[in-house]
This record gives sequence, structure tokens and C-alpha cells, in this order.
Amino acid sequence: MSDATTKPRGGIGRIVGASLIGTTIEWYDFFLYGSAAALVFNTLFFPTADPLVGTLIAFITYAIGFVARPLGGVVFGHFGDKIGRKKLLVVSLLMMGGATFAMGLLPTYDTIGIGAPILLTVLRLVQGFALGGEWGGAVLIVSEHGGDQHRGFWASWPQAGAPGGNLLATGVLALLAAFQSEAAFQSWGWRVPFLLSGVLVVIGLWIRVSVSESPVFLAAQAKAEAAAARGVKENPPVVEVFRRSWREVLSAIGTRFGENISYYILTSFLLVYVTVHLELGKSTALNAVLIGSAVHFVTIPLWGALSDRVGRRPVTLIGSVGMAVWAFAFFGLVDSKSFVVITLAVTAGLLLHGAMYGPQAAFISEMFDTKVRYSGASMGSQLASIVAGALAPIIAVELLKDFGSSLPVSLYLSAAAVVTTITVAVTRETRGRDLRRDLTGETTERTAEPAVKVADRA
Repeated sequence: MSDATTKPRGGIGRIVGASLIGTTIEWYDFFLYGSAAALVFNTLFFPTADPLVGTLIAFITYAIGFVARPLGGVVFGHFGDKIGRKKLLVVSLLMMGGATFAMGLLPTYDTIGIGAPILLTVLRLVQGFALGGEWGGAVLIVSEHGGDQHRGFWASWPQAGAPGGNLLATGVLALLAAFQSEAAFQSWGWRVPFLLSGVLVVIGLWIRVSVSESPVFLAAQAKAEAAAARGVKENPPVVEVFRRSWREVLSAIGTRFGENISYYILTSFLLVYVTVHLELGKSTALNAVLIGSAVHFVTIPLWGALSDRVGRRPVTLIGSVGMAVWAFAFFGLVDSKSFVVITLAVTAGLLLHGAMYGPQAAFISEMFDTKVRYSGASMGSQLASIVAGALAPIIAVELLKDFGSSLPVSLYLSAAAVVTTITVAVTRETRGRDLRRDLTGETTERTAEPAVKVADRA
């Protein structure tokens, strides 16, 4: 029996805890920008006569962070597959935290003019580059430590770092908005959450450096070193991914497509819709997202655990099909302007998103072989972030600006969910696959047949 399957429960618990805290901090930094883009960056860094135009420009710089994520995925994936998952996770946390802290020190447009948005955009690129390497490493180090039977549950905890980070970022902003005047928040209060990142990074590093390297990676590394000693030359991981696993990369992109778009519409775009279109206070949207994110955080591991019982595909399809329908009910409920109804609409939407997001870490990890797993998972995930998450708030704001109605946004959201539904429906089930299958021929043969049977049943 492999080390990965005999790891004691307490050991995997520590790995999961370290990964969850690290990803929560990194997503806090990344999402903080999105919330600030909707609430303050439009006036402080991109002042225009039309609030929606300023917000649109702010969201374009928000999207630039997504553009940098595939590059981060390539670089971090390459070195993560060569020298290990743990080292790269430490680097990504340092880069993300440093960029976010620096944002809190930036002068605004009124102070230095065009230099302010340029510096902000450069720091956003650093954020995106760092996050591009974070996701793959965080989910893999958990997936490769845990056994096959409960991988969906354990690997879903780093996924919970996304709503955890959003919960933390939105909570800090909501707290400041509640206890500060609008003038104070615009003047200096918005800087506090960015500067707080410096403290969080120190805590995250202290925890992250204590975890052990993935035993599956160490076994693959030993095999690669033995092959190199025999004179065998291997292609770089990113080359191998596109040469042998391009179908899996496409499957990962399609799996993430509807999930990515739905999340940023339910959170970032909602802040714009509620404050600009419905002309409600920012606290209404912030608190609704805050409550929804808390429920989201708790339920993501439950969806992951369910995928261990019934498969990754059925659980993901619950979320994607449900989101395709919910897209048309969501804005109708938000238009009620009732805080309770808006909160229920956001929470229900995030529950459906969690069904797509919870099994995703295990699902995508199980698609790739060990020597290219970091590169493959990162590339599939981060390429989806460009065509989906990066453009979602921009497209939604533009649709709202052009049509003055939420219906086109609902159609856009529903279509994205349909893309994920179709992708998952034609993708092979991966539940129960041994992540060491490419290291021993015996393991590959033993685990391949059950995966086919599960796919046939699904």
C-alpha cells in the first residue's frame, strides 16, 4: 500500500489546515481588489463623469490580474513539477501578500495622476501571476497526501479558501463601511484591508513552511532522477501537458467555465448592480455576500464529500444545471431591494456554485499524471480564468450599461453554465483513481477499469 494511502488522519488534517489557511489569505488578497474596484477604485484611480464607465475601467484592470494567471500557472507548474509543490506555495504567498500590501500604500490619481492607475495595474499583474501558481499547488499537495477514498472531501478544503478569502475581504470592508463615514472610507479607510495583508502573510508563511512535501511527488521525483541517471531526457512538463494531455486541459477549462463566471457575477458584479443600478447602500450588497460566503465556505467540503460517494460528475452537474436555471430567478429576487431576499438569492446561487466548485480540485487533479499534474491542473484552471472569470464582471457591466436590464446578464450566466454541463457530461469520471497510477504499471491496470465503469454508469 502506498504512503499516500497510509498517511495518518492527523497528518492529512495538518496538511489540509495549512493549505486552507494559505489559500484563504491569497484569495483574500485577490478578492479584495475586486471589491475595491466596485466600491472605491473607480473614483480614486479611474475618475470619470459616468460612474459605470469608471467601474468598467476598474474592472478591466481587475481582469488584467486574470490574464497574468496562466503565465503564473506555466512558471509555477513547471517548477512545481520539477522541485516540489511546497516551495512554490511559499513563493506564491510572498508575492501575493507583498503586492497587496503595496496597494495599500499607493498614492491616488489626485496625488500623482496617471502614475497611480499604472502602479495599481502592475501590482495587479503580480497578484494574478502569484495566484496562477497557488491553486494548482494547494489542491495538489492535499490531493497527493490523502488517499483515494476521501480525496474529494480533503481536496475541497483548499477550495473553501476562495469563499473564506472573500468572506474575510468582504467582512473587513463591511466593518469599515459600517463604522466609518463615506468620506473617511474614501480617504483612508479602504487602505486598511490591504495593509492587513502583511500580517496575514506572516501567519500564513509560519503555517505553510511546516507542511511536508507530497509523497506522490517525491516518488515521481525519485523515478525521474533514476531515469536521468540512465541518460533518459524528458520534455519540460508544460510541453508534455500539451503533447499528451491537451484533452484533459480542455476538460478542465470547460469544467471551470460556468463555475468561474457564476462566482464573479454572484459576488463582484452584484456589488455594482446593487449600488449603481438599484442605488442601494454598499452595506446591503457587502452583507449579503458576507452571509452567502459563510454558507458557501461550510458547504463546499460537503459537496466534496458527496462526490466521494456518487462521483465528481453527478455533483458537478447538480451545480451547473441548477445554475443555468437559477440565473433567471437571481436578478428578479435581487430587484426586490429587500436585504433578506437579496441574501437568500446570493446564498442559493453560491450553494449551486459550491456543487461545481467542491469536487473540482479532486476532479481536475485526477485527470493528469504526476509528472505533469501541477502544470496541467494549473494551465487548465488558469486558462479558464481568462475566458471566464476575467471577462465576467466586464461583460456583465457592459450588458447592464447597454441594455439597462439584467436579462442579458442572466442569459450570459445561463449559457456559461450550459457549457460546463456539456463538458462534464462528456468527460470521463475520475473518482477512485490512484494518483500514483503513472508510477507503477500494476497500479495503472488495477485502477483504470473501475473508472471506466463509473463513467459508464454516470
